[in-house]
Amino acid sequence: MPLRRDFLKTIGLGAATILLPRGLLAEAQAGRRPNILYIMSDDHAAQAVSAYGDFLAKVAPTPNIDRIGAKGMRLENCLCTNSICTPSRGCILTGQYSHKNGVYTLADPLDPERPNVAKYLQQAGYQTAIYGKWHLHKDPTGFDHWNILPGQGVYHDPGFIEKDKGRQKHTGYVTDIITDMTLEFLKKRDPAKPFFVMCHHKAPHRPWQPAERHAKLFADIEMPEPPSLYDHYENRSHAAANAKNKVGENMTKTDVKEDIPPDLKGDALRKWAYQRYIKDYLRCVRAVDENVGRLLDYLDKEGLAENTVVIYTSDQGFFLGEHGFYDKRFIYEESIRMPFLVRYPPEIAAGTVSKDIVLNCDFAPMFLDFAGRPTPSEMQGRSFRANLQGKTPADWRKSMYYRYWMHLADHHIPAHYGIRTPKYTMAFYYGLPLGTSGSLKTPTEPEWELFDLEKDPHEMKNVYADPAYAQVVKDLKAELKRLKDAVGDSDEPYPELIEVTKKFW
Repeated sequence: MPLRRDFLKTIGLGAATILLPRGLLAEAQAGRRPNILYIMSDDHAAQAVSAYGDFLAKVAPTPNIDRIGAKGMRLENCLCTNSICTPSRGCILTGQYSHKNGVYTLADPLDPERPNVAKYLQQAGYQTAIYGKWHLHKDPTGFDHWNILPGQGVYHDPGFIEKDKGRQKHTGYVTDIITDMTLEFLKKRDPAKPFFVMCHHKAPHRPWQPAERHAKLFADIEMPEPPSLYDHYENRSHAAANAKNKVGENMTKTDVKEDIPPDLKGDALRKWAYQRYIKDYLRCVRAVDENVGRLLDYLDKEGLAENTVVIYTSDQGFFLGEHGFYDKRFIYEESIRMPFLVRYPPEIAAGTVSKDIVLNCDFAPMFLDFAGRPTPSEMQGRSFRANLQGKTPADWRKSMYYRYWMHLADHHIPAHYGIRTPKYTMAFYYGLPLGTSGSLKTPTEPEWELFDLEKDPHEMKNVYADPAYAQVVKDLKAELKRLKDAVGDSDEPYPELIEVTKKFW
């Protein structure tokens, strides 16, 4: 091996490709293109990753996830284009917005015939695999190996569906099992070929059911509360006030693991339920963090850390009591912001931070960039490999387009679209279901929200109607229209929406 490495250094890989036997050639080429280990949890808010330094950082640290950022980069503005599980996963795989890939709601499958990043990486010579939560309804395509949870899956003794083997039950805790599967793939991989493996955890999705070893974790701790836990929605939209994802008020015995005291109301109920729910949520996160550590330790042990792009993220954000909410869906910051930590020692400086706006539709182009492949024309995202090196392109986006389609289908949250810039978030709740699957037919009154993120980082005051923001509103509407047109999201199929926008824009 030392002689071969010296030989390659001397003549360069370009000349070596003429001289090397096929097996050695494959190994040399694999060394030029990094492996990619993509670890994604479900509903893991950035606020619950201690590297982000938020209100839970000291009491519920995530040291193993933090290891990735410590040796690489933390993204502060990684944002989701449609904050719900199935659409986000479709976006990540295809590099397309919901209206392009057809995955608008939780009920929409990803067409197996549609191009996806795993197929492109297969063509590039990568070994591809996915383990854990899939949630795209049709069997995965583009993966050499897969073993996925049916639907949402369960935490304890889960069933899995394995490629070519069908459904099988596994004994144990789901987060441990998904990691076991990922490690087994890594141990059996062809070392002469680079790999792309997606390790998709179910945790910490509701219902929050921790591993037995964590059942009493945090039991004697009073958990810190987010600043907006007791939001009463003054100067806010009806969308926020009428939402049914409120901590305590809209929770069940399954959520808090005991009967809800009938005499508790209002803020007292919210406070009581928050302490119970957040601990189980963070117990589920603890198992994820432990298992991230197992994967990182394996890469270190096998000498793979230097040539592997390691990513930790979540399929979207999540409310951890902010605005008195749990769940996601809204354009609000806690819902759309995804944790994203990445390391790749040859290119990404340790301990760096980026504030660039990166979207989940950018992931696929970035994977392909590392594989030495161009972004396919149908993908709407853009590789952010240069951003990870601290070389933000001069024309990098300064705003992003968001759209949630499931009008009142869950938690009574209306469909809406909007814009997020470094300084502002603005949303248009257009009040119509537009016929998307999983939606109810009840219309709601259209309305706007605007938040000044510099003056109001917790998004507590809607300033849309404030005369001082009249020019801001005008400018943001123009930019929102530009973004909407740029991604090809047209109202033409929805005449009723055209009429609404005429009246409310």
